[in-house]
Amino acid sequence: MIRHLLSFSALLLGIPLSPAAAEEPRPLFVEGYTGAVSYAPGEELALHLSSSARQVAVEITRLGGEAKLVWKGDAQATERAVPENASSHGCLWPVAMTVKIPADWRSGYYQVTLRVRDNGGAWTQRNARTAEGSCYFILRPARGAGAPVLLQLATNTYNAYNNWGGFSLYAFHGRAGLQGNRVSFHRPPSSQFGTWEQAFVEWAERRGLALEYAANSDLEFHPEILEGRKLVLSAGHDEYWSAPMRDNLEKWIESGGNMAFFSGNTCCWQVRSEDGGHALTCWKQNWASDPVYRARGDKAALPLLSSLWSHHLVKRPENSLTGVGFLWGGYHRSHGQLMDGSGAFTVHRPGHWVFAGTGLTKDAAFGGKDTIVGYECDGCELEWKDGLPFPTHKDGTPESFLPLATAPAIWHPDDCHWYDQWPAGRQGNAVLGVHTRGKGTVFTCGSTDWSHGLRGKDPAVERITLNIFEKLGR
Repeated sequence: MIRHLLSFSALLLGIPLSPAAAEEPRPLFVEGYTGAVSYAPGEELALHLSSSARQVAVEITRLGGEAKLVWKGDAQATERAVPENASSHGCLWPVAMTVKIPADWRSGYYQVTLRVRDNGGAWTQRNARTAEGSCYFILRPARGAGAPVLLQLATNTYNAYNNWGGFSLYAFHGRAGLQGNRVSFHRPPSSQFGTWEQAFVEWAERRGLALEYAANSDLEFHPEILEGRKLVLSAGHDEYWSAPMRDNLEKWIESGGNMAFFSGNTCCWQVRSEDGGHALTCWKQNWASDPVYRARGDKAALPLLSSLWSHHLVKRPENSLTGVGFLWGGYHRSHGQLMDGSGAFTVHRPGHWVFAGTGLTKDAAFGGKDTIVGYECDGCELEWKDGLPFPTHKDGTPESFLPLATAPAIWHPDDCHWYDQWPAGRQGNAVLGVHTRGKGTVFTCGSTDWSHGLRGKDPAVERITLNIFEKLGR
């Protein structure tokens, strides 16, 4: 009784009470992540949750030609501590719930939506409050099953840019402006699917083109996923690749598989998978701090340096896989460079099968309405003869590579700080072209933004994409 009278007196005198005394509501939140980046049918999806609410409503939706809700239910949750090194080594939250993935769920990108609600405070702020979080996983096809075309989603890039917990592989949005060198998948993710691949997926599935799906890491840890495929696709911003990923894919191409890169800035940085694929390491421009470099007495280890694939110590430029690379590409209508650019490719060899049915002629431009050349672009060193571009092959571009279309691109003046032994102000091109590798064929568009043309229903972009499916995917 005395305690209540003292509290009442304090209020009359205008003396503020502690939050506990006022019983103000705490912030409402929910966050989570899946136990793995990709799963196969029949495996158990694990969800790791942290929430100020006791109960979390969970929905699982496949995002494809249409958004399809496939599962809903409730999970019990509690608030979990966030380790200081969560960005690099994960949250270590226990499993809150599991769901056995049915055999009839289609391969694809699955969004897990997490929702909580309450009624605010006990005495004040009595509002109906809601909070929502999300995470994702990729459902790869069962071994030996599915369509001949596989789209591997750029999940390594998603993780590289995720600064949850304070750090990513970039300094611009890191805590105190610092850049990390290791990022964990075991923390609430920041997906880029909606920015890059979703427009491609929606276009393909709505046209009835059969696709299977994989995470980047599936090329490393589940290379059997390539068995029986005719064509593997990359779309958007597929920037971070491990050596086993690349080794397995290149071996598959040489044996007769086909590859199409509807992407840019592709295979730019080499990463090393750690913790069985639950984390990535990339020292980037700080390559001299990489333990691989510090132990450089072992010359065989230097090709695994986690820096640029085109680094002079790695000696494996992405050009030898894709035909193009960022060293002779750059930016178009982004990063302050070529902001008045057309966003279009100019055609140089219209008679090639890639352009069949488009009606495009030499020097015609296409894709500008939807800015299919934008953000980050890949190219190769070119020399021009009689108005046509030819690779010099000095940069690792294969002898068989044929440039079919180009658009101007330029480095940001600061890029020389990231690229060892390269000058500032580099001018190049986004280059669309084709080459052969062993028994396989490789197509590249040299731009992150190709899918913009599919979303905008550009007839030339659609026809070229269909040509790739029809020529290389059957």
